[in-house]
Amino acid sequence: MTKKVLILAASLAAFSGCSLAADPAPNGIVLPEGFRQWQVLSVHHRSDNTTLRVVLGNEAAQQAVREGKTNPWPDGVVLGKMVWKGVQHDRWATATEPGGFVHAEFMTKDAAKYAATGGWGYARWVGKELKPYGKDENFVQECLGCHTPLKDRDYVFTHPATMP
Repeated sequence: MTKKVLILAASLAAFSGCSLAADPAPNGIVLPEGFRQWQVLSVHHRSDNTTLRVVLGNEAAQQAVREGKTNPWPDGVVLGKMVWKGVQHDRWATATEPGGFVHAEFMTKDAAKYAATGGWGYARWVGKELKPYGKDENFVQECLGCHTPLKDRDYVFTHPATMP
């Protein structure tokens, strides 16, 4: 697991080749400025679609993790997920590393503003071009549908990783 974490964290630097001139999501959420400097909160490997994910948090998210205030997460938290296709390392048969960049997702906590979606605003940008996902603002229903089974965990899948 440690090797995968290191590969994922190092691959965050590879994301720097992506453009930041992204249009807002259909619901008006903009790509957060400075997200590349956010702290890594966790990593995920999804075997169902063979993707690797690095979960980032803004300063409010980092503080919430330090204070153990993640259920519910406080207003002002923004969680980001950078997603790559997982591919076998060319010289390390048991290692999976990031291949092509798939998308960037962000969840913004504002209980009043996003009350209809569990207190979270959702946004996604696809590919290295960071093309906004969704035809209109109703795309968030897809996000909410996936996150609803985690209502008792404030709609969040991520368990922040503990550091020594």
